[in-house]
Amino acid sequence: MKKTIVSLALFAGSFVCMAQDVFAPVLQQIEQSSTALQALRQQMEAEKLQNKTGLTPEDPEVEFGYLWGSPAAIGTRKDVGISQSFDFPTAYVQRGKLSALQNNSTEWHFRTERMQLLLAAKNLCIDLIYRNKMKSMYTRQLHNAERIVEAYEKMLQSGETNRMEYNKARLNLATAKEELRRTELEREQLLARLAALNGGKAIAFSETEYAAQSLAADFEQWFLEAEANNPALQYLRSQVEVAKRQVKVSQAEGLPKMSVGYMGEFVGSEHFQGISVGMSIPLWHNKNRVKQAEAAAIASAQTAEDNRLQYYHHLKSLHNQAIGLQQCVALYTSSLKENSNESLLTKAFEKGELTLLEYLLEMEYIYDCQQKQAEAEKDLAHICAELTAYTL
Repeated sequence: MKKTIVSLALFAGSFVCMAQDVFAPVLQQIEQSSTALQALRQQMEAEKLQNKTGLTPEDPEVEFGYLWGSPAAIGTRKDVGISQSFDFPTAYVQRGKLSALQNNSTEWHFRTERMQLLLAAKNLCIDLIYRNKMKSMYTRQLHNAERIVEAYEKMLQSGETNRMEYNKARLNLATAKEELRRTELEREQLLARLAALNGGKAIAFSETEYAAQSLAADFEQWFLEAEANNPALQYLRSQVEVAKRQVKVSQAEGLPKMSVGYMGEFVGSEHFQGISVGMSIPLWHNKNRVKQAEAAAIASAQTAEDNRLQYYHHLKSLHNQAIGLQQCVALYTSSLKENSNESLLTKAFEKGELTLLEYLLEMEYIYDCQQKQAEAEKDLAHICAELTAYTL
């Protein structure tokens, strides 16, 4: 069985955790432009051609011999031979069926690799949405910090505040600038990685919101459909079928091989000609091949079952995490909706009801909650991307 490392965590069933509209344009562009996918397609075609080799009889053999006689008076002898060898017919039938199964398995392997690549691109887009959110938040912080510095600079000049308060405002501005700069650098890195997946072509992605998300309540029922539609498991199942068919091919190749041909011998005016028939006696060449194929088939089946069990428990864990993250996001959303008082704090600060330190601390609580909400949304989006990767 061909050894392939398959990340079963990447694939899942048919419940909708996140709509694809936000990511679809990017993923479609990558599928068209990705040099990695082009190489995978070419490799798949090459493997399919390889699987079709060896399905026909071996090439015919032609022999010609010219022998000088001694003494010369007896003349020369000419030998001519044409022969065609072939396996027992059952072997060709089994090899043809094996080739079809191998090509089917190659298709599933390509789909697995394709989804791994598209999922990587989708996860980059999810990280970009998070960075776009952070950029928006830090931009607001920066504008607010600039207004504070301007106000404190005027107050310092008029003697309404002291240098220490002014320095606090400047430090707050420097922090806001650094956070925004760091976020921009991280965005550029993500966009560069996305471009690499897109065949080197840059992609613009400025989304700041995820699509609506929901989870299937009945995990067990959903898993049955997930298992049936999981290309990674389909690939492993196809490898089991290939291994089983290989047993039959090994059995068929243990049958006698035959050959048929024409032979001619010409000596002076005399000649002999006729047909030749041969048959191999399978004593040693295929020894233990059938046993090896049977052992490989058992190992393949056990590997597929083990991966299925791991897949089930991993999806169960992801499903539980997603439910917890949904609750977390809902809590942050409701808390920010009910308690976010950015504008009120700004007005209170402008009226002198809050000191700069008090204002900055209060605003930090709000920004911290917004950042944690964005992180929870990002984590939930990554899990949902894994659970719905089969739809890519």
